[in-house]
Amino acid sequence: TTAFDGAKKEVLEDKGVINCAISTAIFEYLEKHGIKTHFVERLSPREMLVKKCEIIPVEVVVRNIAAGSFSRRYGVPEGTPLKEPLVEYFYKNDELHDPMVCPNHVYLFGWATREELGEMTKTALKVNELLKKFFDEIDIQLVDFKLEFGRCNGEILLADEITPDSCRLWDKSSGEVLDKDRFRKDMGKVVEGYREVYRRIVERYERIEE
Repeated sequence: TTAFDGAKKEVLEDKGVINCAISTAIFEYLEKHGIKTHFVERLSPREMLVKKCEIIPVEVVVRNIAAGSFSRRYGVPEGTPLKEPLVEYFYKNDELHDPMVCPNHVYLFGWATREELGEMTKTALKVNELLKKFFDEIDIQLVDFKLEFGRCNGEILLADEITPDSCRLWDKSSGEVLDKDRFRKDMGKVVEGYREVYRRIVERYERIEE
C-alpha cells in the first residue's frame, strides 16, 4: 500500500486479495444497474480480466461528507454532511501531486472533450447514488470516492478499481474508519478494516441470494 503519491509505503498481507474481491462485487453490482465498466471477470484471488482502455488522466472525485483534503482546503470540519454531492476533478500526475483542476483545464489540455467530461460526471453521480445505497445496506457511510475512466471502442467506461483504497468508508453507528485513512493516519489494523467491509458485502450477497 502507498499513500501521499508513494511517499509512504508498506506491504499489507492479503490486502490485494480482499481489494480484488471487493472491486469485483462492486463492478458486478454497477454493471447490473446499467453502468458500463471495463470489468470482464475475476480470474484468480488477485487478478481481474478487464477491457483494454485508454485511461483519461482525470480523476473524478465525488464527495458526500467533508473529509481529508477537502476539509483542509476549505476549513470545513471533517464529518460535515454536504447539502448535495460535490464533484471535483484532479489531473492524474504523481510528480505534480494530482492537482485539482476545473473543467476548462480538462478541455484546454485535451485530456477529455466537453462531451466526455459531461458523460464522466453524469456517470460519477449515478455511481454515487448506487454506491450510497449499496453501502447503506451494510451500515457503512460513503464519505467520498475517486473514479477513473477510459476510452474503449468509442465508449467511455468506468475503469481502475473501487475499493477502500479509493473510497472513504465510515461505520454508520460508530464512525469507525474502514478505509485507507487507517494507513494514512497510522491508525493500525488496516487489513482488518478492509476485511470488515468485505465481510459485510459477502453477508449482503448471501441475503440477496436466499
